[in-house]
Amino acid sequence: MRALRIDNSLRPHTVSAVKEFLEFVIRQLIEFPDEMILSETPSGKTTVFRVALRQTDVGRVIGRNGQTIQAIRALLASSAARHGQRATLEIIE
Repeated sequence: MRALRIDNSLRPHTVSAVKEFLEFVIRQLIEFPDEMILSETPSGKTTVFRVALRQTDVGRVIGRNGQTIQAIRALLASSAARHGQRATLEIIE
């Protein structure tokens, strides 16, 4: 039986594609998209995305009872898992 090898050469492409997706989704939700700062910190198989927003835009991204941010995080996790990675999203106020 041969061991399954995971090819990490797709990782930079995966991170940039996920980052573009997050930027697109979040910019559509907020009132001041030009002031949004999205950064990523890779750490092994996990990438932590941090988004800095105006205080007034934070509520729009979180949504009522946190439903919007939960949906964004679920899509993010699903997209990353498809490529054998993990990703999380943090909001910085």
